[in-house]
Amino acid sequence: MNISLLGKNALVGGSSKGIGKAIALQLAESGSNVTVMARNESDLKAVVSQLDTSKGQKHNYLLVDFSDFDVFKETIIRFFKNTDIDILVNNTQGPEAGGALEKTVDDYQKAFDLLFKSVVLTTEQALSGMQRKKWGRIINVASISVKEPLNYLALSNSIRAAMTTWAKSLSIDVGKDQITINNVLTGYFDTDRIASLNAKKAEKMGIAAEEVRAAMENQVPVKRIGRPEEYGFLVAFLSSDQAAYINGTNIPIDGGLLKSM
Repeated sequence: MNISLLGKNALVGGSSKGIGKAIALQLAESGSNVTVMARNESDLKAVVSQLDTSKGQKHNYLLVDFSDFDVFKETIIRFFKNTDIDILVNNTQGPEAGGALEKTVDDYQKAFDLLFKSVVLTTEQALSGMQRKKWGRIINVASISVKEPLNYLALSNSIRAAMTTWAKSLSIDVGKDQITINNVLTGYFDTDRIASLNAKKAEKMGIAAEEVRAAMENQVPVKRIGRPEEYGFLVAFLSSDQAAYINGTNIPIDGGLLKSM
């Protein structure tokens, strides 16, 4: 099966590194024009320089700060005034780790702005162009913790769960326009975020970070954590014509880690 996204325009959030970068690289390799979006301009420029242009693709970057919603809102609205997007990948940095007893109402509000309001706003802005074309793909980067909460990620568990149920509701409304919306439930992937979380956990437990990683790998049935490019393969497929009948789903990519069905 050949995945071709030639002529499609994609906007990928949180794409200066990690999973977001891997998604951007794969979408470009599949033929899409890609706009990468994050807060570090030098990193974004570096990613743009790595994106495939062999099929005549044109790539760009958009400088945003997901943690400042008011400024983010202005930037996104301005971007969509002159731009139509066919493929939207909603992805941001995660909120601070910590258990439910450690977090305040203000912490939840910040996480809500970061993980929910930014996604709703960007999707809202992208939808008008998709509805006009009668074609669109929206992929939300979520987490397996919406099904099996991780007690040290209380903010992420809560707000990402809200985002996935919102996406399901919206998928019912826009399916008639041949727009699909799917959530990818992320397991353990070899990213800076995982390394940072492991370091904090190791410090708290008084052990080496390598031990934390080894224990994590041992939990996964395939006995390793994921490679970011594997995530990119899934998103490229969900962005394609071949995935037109996949809509309103939660798709785990976790090596079989989830115990629930």
